[in-house]
Amino acid sequence: MVWETIKKSAADKANASLPDPDAARKTFTWQEARESLDGLPGGGLNIAYEALDRHVAAGRGDTLAIRWLGQHGETLDLTYDDVLKGASKFANILAAHGIGKGDRLFSMMGRTPDLYFAALGTLRAGAVFTPLFSAFGPEPVRTRMEIGEASALITTESIYRRKIAEWRRDIPSLKLVLITGDDAPEDCVALAPEFDKAPDRFDPVKTGPEDMALIHFTSGTTGRPKGVVHVHEAVVTHAATGRGALELRLGTIYWCTADPGWVTGTSYGIIAPLVNGVSMIVDEAEYNLDRWYSTLEREKIEVWYTAPTAIRMMMRAGREAAQGYDFSALQFLASVGEPLNPEAVVWGNEVFGRPFHDNWWQSETGGIMIANTAAMDIRPGSMGKPLPGIEAGIVDTEAEGDALRECADGEVGELALRPGWPSMMRAYLNEEARYNKVFRDGWYLTGDLAMRDAAGYFWFIGRADDLIKSSGHLIGPFEVESALIEHDAVAEAAVIGIPDETAGEVVKAYVVLNPGQDATEDLERDLRGHARKRLGPAVAPREIVFRESLPKTRSGKIMRRLLKAREMGLPEGDISTLETDEK
Repeated sequence: MVWETIKKSAADKANASLPDPDAARKTFTWQEARESLDGLPGGGLNIAYEALDRHVAAGRGDTLAIRWLGQHGETLDLTYDDVLKGASKFANILAAHGIGKGDRLFSMMGRTPDLYFAALGTLRAGAVFTPLFSAFGPEPVRTRMEIGEASALITTESIYRRKIAEWRRDIPSLKLVLITGDDAPEDCVALAPEFDKAPDRFDPVKTGPEDMALIHFTSGTTGRPKGVVHVHEAVVTHAATGRGALELRLGTIYWCTADPGWVTGTSYGIIAPLVNGVSMIVDEAEYNLDRWYSTLEREKIEVWYTAPTAIRMMMRAGREAAQGYDFSALQFLASVGEPLNPEAVVWGNEVFGRPFHDNWWQSETGGIMIANTAAMDIRPGSMGKPLPGIEAGIVDTEAEGDALRECADGEVGELALRPGWPSMMRAYLNEEARYNKVFRDGWYLTGDLAMRDAAGYFWFIGRADDLIKSSGHLIGPFEVESALIEHDAVAEAAVIGIPDETAGEVVKAYVVLNPGQDATEDLERDLRGHARKRLGPAVAPREIVFRESLPKTRSGKIMRRLLKAREMGLPEGDISTLETDEK
């Protein structure tokens, strides 16, 4: 199906941070972006200083930084001055326990104010912040803390006793365990009493642009997870892309639904918004449709950054579930985590009065690289165009010789970026060969297959290892999944290739139905016919299997490679991030 372009009005373009994105790409320099930040007094760069101190110094200390919504109805407002004092207290606690520059603090807890004080206090102290998702099991936590040589940990008593206590002493680098609340198990330190007595002033440690600031763990298809290293200069990208891709400005009311245990929740749920002086909404509770709609209305959210999985869950509930809510405050909607199906873009426009703007980036890039910005006409299904300062291309990695061949418009190849943006990863922790492998012939190779059209929009095809080769056709699972989701009965879909003696591979689809739909043979035939009509017989699924759910990571990405491993009886690889399994 060809989706109509969603045209932006002259007012939308005039009010956007990048009124003419194509022109901005021609004149933008990273040096100018660096100069928009303050830097540490006397020289140096520290993320926490840019997020907090410079706003307080500019007289914005009384501005709301975080409105925290507790899962049981509590509300707590924290100004920039409040967060600065909380971060300073946490930095003083670390210093008192011998944790300083270069040490690595891991966090494993829910979205409470302590988490935000810890993240910014760690960076303020010159230590390295490493978030973990609180639903991880004991082995994934242990593996990551071993790889990262954890110096300190902040968590809850419940998580500690269930997931950490048994092996805590097997990590010799771990010197401090902070437990939120008033009490702590033996050999741990209760945070609340320490916080109460700690001074609320702490001069930021003089860190430089290339000093390590963040480690984000990302799973590989096989083997151990990768520790992606970012430095303090990443804040330059966070600041610039927060403005250009997400419309974050002083005083903007902003809600990022991603958990800080993931890279999105840290980069665009803590750093980018605070550096840009917004007022963040932080909801402790997990997804609940009525709660989310009520929050958008009550808090008058202006910019909303969420994930395709959540959008599809809202779509599954139907448009009628959104009726009666006032979404008129919404100015900009964005999505990240996996490709956004065109149906979801159009659905957002119909239900919220504005389309969802997809964007693309990775843990390795540290920030948004390609986006549909506020001034751009939206081509549903496209991830947009490269942001200012980013040079992206499509390359043929199988071309003869060492030099990569750049693909023509309309040709599928691997998405690649020219290195040099400030938030580019500096290493895979302790894996130099693995790191060097992703750089070739002056490009960073992303592992994603994509296509660029004649207008410069980029289109996601699939991960390189997800591509299906059938009877000479190269089939990207995303286009097949999108076609299936167009059917009124389908809520979610995942597609893999399975071996076939004649075709090499054929397409197999796993489908989750909308409420009220029955998994019948007639529906399966109807879906196959629908797909053939949309895609042609060479691309449409040969087999469709109904499931109650699909295997996903806790950040919402469908794990196609896990479906294929189980289909083929192959090793499943790293499944530490698995949240839901197919049934």
